[in-house]
Amino acid sequence: MKNKFSSKQVSEETGLSIHTLRYYEQIGLVDGIERDENGYRLYSESDIAWFQVLSYFRAMGMPIREMQQFIALHNSEVSTITARREFMEAYRRKVIDQMKELEKTLKKIDLKINFFKNLEDLDKLQEDR
Repeated sequence: MKNKFSSKQVSEETGLSIHTLRYYEQIGLVDGIERDENGYRLYSESDIAWFQVLSYFRAMGMPIREMQQFIALHNSEVSTITARREFMEAYRRKVIDQMKELEKTLKKIDLKINFFKNLEDLDKLQEDR
């Protein structure tokens, strides 16, 4: 019999909360989770590996909807290696676009900071008079 792990053990191993483990199962990011005679979830080593992949996607900022799309490709009956690569390339482009927008926002923030620094300098000059 292969090793089976409790929700608590998987949570500790992956860093995901028990609630997140259940939620990912509920929305179809993982499937085929076994249950014991009392209805408790029993996870396999491959389940743990898959949760780690999902954690990696979340750390990349990938939304749940896009994770579901990727998983649909992964679970396809036909080879989807090219489609999955293209999916990740598209996600990469999206992240680059987001970074560009954040750079623009950061520049605006820097301008505002400099504006207030200049106001402070003017205020000090007026106090010195």
